[in-house]
Amino acid sequence: MRFRTYVEALTWLESHVDYELVAPNRREIPTLQPIVDTLAMLAEPQRDYATIHVTGTNGKGTTTTLASALLVATGLRVGTFTSPDLHAVNERIAVNSEPIDDEEFIGLLQRLADVESVSGIALTRFELLTAAALLHFSDEGVDVAVIEVGMGGTWDSTNVIDSDVAVLTNVDLDHTAVLGTTIAEIASDKVGIFRADAIAIVATTNAIVVEIAQRRANDLGAELWLLGDSFSLEQNELALGGRAITVRTPFTRYEEILVSLHGMHQGVNAATAIVAAEAFLGRALGEETVSSTLAKARMPGRMELISRKPMIVVDGAHNPAGVKALVATLDGAFHVTGERRCVLGMLSGRNIDDMVEPLVALGFTEFHCCAPHSPRAVSASDVANAVRRHGGVAYEHPSGVSALAHARERSTDEDLIVVAGSLYLVAEVRGEVMRVRSRHLT
Repeated sequence: MRFRTYVEALTWLESHVDYELVAPNRREIPTLQPIVDTLAMLAEPQRDYATIHVTGTNGKGTTTTLASALLVATGLRVGTFTSPDLHAVNERIAVNSEPIDDEEFIGLLQRLADVESVSGIALTRFELLTAAALLHFSDEGVDVAVIEVGMGGTWDSTNVIDSDVAVLTNVDLDHTAVLGTTIAEIASDKVGIFRADAIAIVATTNAIVVEIAQRRANDLGAELWLLGDSFSLEQNELALGGRAITVRTPFTRYEEILVSLHGMHQGVNAATAIVAAEAFLGRALGEETVSSTLAKARMPGRMELISRKPMIVVDGAHNPAGVKALVATLDGAFHVTGERRCVLGMLSGRNIDDMVEPLVALGFTEFHCCAPHSPRAVSASDVANAVRRHGGVAYEHPSGVSALAHARERSTDEDLIVVAGSLYLVAEVRGEVMRVRSRHLT
């Protein structure tokens, strides 16, 4: 089997089990052996460079992206692996912030298909993307790769790396059917990425999480850097165009750094990224590197302004903690004099009412509900009924594009439309508004 085109390669990739689309379901006995064996047949490319590993319920994508950008600014060649993507799977695998091109992507999948044919080992879609990223970074001769966990930590396919720095952003209730139903259970899974004789960074002060992280670090002999102890976020205030943060790290102090991202949580993510980069380097980044990099930071699909008149903001808030962060951000970040409407769609696996209640309480004039393009989508009627249960006004639509169109029709230039609940919905609406063509097969 030879792939002649990008579509042929993508079709092969999509033929594998995809736990991002179907309901997550862990193997009866969790194991990393399939990807370990596959990488062994490829001469273990993940051992060819240093790594930083990032996990957490929320914020891990932003922290990964910002840490990568900071390290690139120091002159290093940096690989970045993130998930999910918005418009093309290529977005997940980047070197020095440039996504992998089609020809390289086809070549990687061809090599993985050859290994699968010889070994008989059929990886999941995410395992294949992980292996592709690790192989690409070896081919590209990166100095360091910053790797975002897909879900959890211990049994995530990215946990085949032996990281120099491990980062835990925070822990909240998400993916409870797989990771556990309590903060302690989920935290115990996530700290599985810590390594002996490495640095483990914990960016939450949750006492349960801190205790579990301390126990894990002590068992391994890892060096533990805790928020509020080894490093601190001394200022995190609303500023024109984003946040102004003051950060104390083990090496230095940065005062009133502009982060061009919206939301208090993004200030925390930026501080964590600084500390992660410095932990890897073993030194301060320097004022110019930090200020210039964070002033131009961009995170597509995360509190992103994509249009004006009316103002349209998209945010991939996909769990209750993400919705709370969205609600906390909206009042200060985007000044509007008109009404506020919400285009809302979500996936199963979360409590609908926990997602909807804070949004209704915020005072949106109305909700335009739809089902994202995913087999795990909650129906538009179920979302709308949840809105109505909490006293909100809801309309039902067959798609995100039609929901946005109706919200726009009912809005004036002074109004705000927020699109939230799922990154699949964000991708659909963002692509429509910004005229970005989806390169996914479906």
